Amino acid sequence: MTPVIALVGRPNVGKSTLFNKLTRSRDALVANFSGLTRDRQYGEGKVGEHPFIVIDTSGITGDEEGIASVASEQSLAAINEADIILFLVDAKTGLTAADEMIADHLRRQAKRYYLVLNKVDSVDADQAEADFATLGIGRAYQIAAAHGRGVRHMIGDILETQTVSSITANHELNYEEESKATKGIKISIVGRPNVGKSTLVNRLLGEERVVVYDQAGTTRDSIYIPYERFDQKFILIDTAGVRRRGKVKETIEKFSVIKTLQAINDANVVVLVFDAREGIVDQDLHLLGFILESGRAVVLAINKWDGMQDDARRQIKDEVRRRFNFINFARLHMISARHGTGVGHLYDSIKEAYDCATRKLSTNQLTHVLESAVAEHQPPLVNGRRIKLRYCHPGGMNPPTLIIHGNQTDAVPTAYRRYLENTFRKALKIMGTPIRVEFKSGDNPFEGRKNKLNERQLKKRRRLMDHVKKSKRKRKGY
Repeated sequence: MTPVIALVGRPNVGKSTLFNKLTRSRDALVANFSGLTRDRQYGEGKVGEHPFIVIDTSGITGDEEGIASVASEQSLAAINEADIILFLVDAKTGLTAADEMIADHLRRQAKRYYLVLNKVDSVDADQAEADFATLGIGRAYQIAAAHGRGVRHMIGDILETQTVSSITANHELNYEEESKATKGIKISIVGRPNVGKSTLVNRLLGEERVVVYDQAGTTRDSIYIPYERFDQKFILIDTAGVRRRGKVKETIEKFSVIKTLQAINDANVVVLVFDAREGIVDQDLHLLGFILESGRAVVLAINKWDGMQDDARRQIKDEVRRRFNFINFARLHMISARHGTGVGHLYDSIKEAYDCATRKLSTNQLTHVLESAVAEHQPPLVNGRRIKLRYCHPGGMNPPTLIIHGNQTDAVPTAYRRYLENTFRKALKIMGTPIRVEFKSGDNPFEGRKNKLNERQLKKRRRLMDHVKKSKRKRKGY
């Protein structure tokens, strides 16, 4: 079994920094800001021949209120899931009441835990460690996570001393199976702040996996959650809400937006969530435009549909019909993430969009569709010459990319390109994903070359020129 390691401690002791070092990634947001992490963040690491799973958690103080109280519940859940617990403390600040409270809680758990003294790069480590002797945990690992000092020795020593028999089997997948689990369909849940993304994630998972609170900007990180449904593997990505650029002023929010945009590019299918009670706003369309430019399959979900009056619902449907006329290939769902209404039908659209985006197409099939489209509607003339489209072949998946070869393809107008996209979509029955059509023209082997005439051709040319001159003189009456 692969050991699960939870990083716990009070806020701003360096848990996310250590998480990034152990996973050799930048998945967790790091800033000199207390309470930055709110959701459990999972990652994989390996030291030598020892793989492990590490969980980043929010800080625990014992006097949390509001959203901090909900976030601390995620930390306690991580402690219950873990086999090994790394209790991080701050060498600069010293022992606090929150540290004593966490140590007392860990003593009551049937878990193996270790004291990790972080930020020892600018203090006397031994003297700082002496402050924590009253906790009764024993010798502490002295590290500086920001610089990687002592991290490899710490994790290697912990995993070496941890035998297979001492690991509590709280999880069902071994390391190889977990690695394969990352090959599932990646679903990214995106939208503006406070439209119900995290609520929808919890509803899809059937558990309170991420923090949900009635406050815009609750989610800050992009949380990757692998799971399985009816023998089908999925990876659900909960993201931070994206506001208009002019309203984004805090540095943390800017990094959260970057993480969200990266999650869109990393996903196979994007579920774009709207707020039915606020209607469709320009920022929704900007997000949708970015998704389409990224080439990702998309499913539209209008949330908070419950409790709305018939007139309001009719108005929303009219607005959707008017503003989404350019994306008629995407499935639209009216849902209530809070009560679960219509959420189950999202899976059908997600699978359909994924299958269409990753379908293998043949050159013969595409060329036949192209010939039928050209026969029904010819390309326009360019400088008196007809654009010729000869054949088509696939150029990639997710999104489906079609490459059409011919001559003068640089002059194909946008309207005719759109006609071809719609024809291919209708003929191939592609739903939920954009189609990219690219054109390539064959190189003219004689372009830039001037034929050199031989002696016989030169004599013939002189005779023709003389004949032309004589004809002109006769017409003028000479």
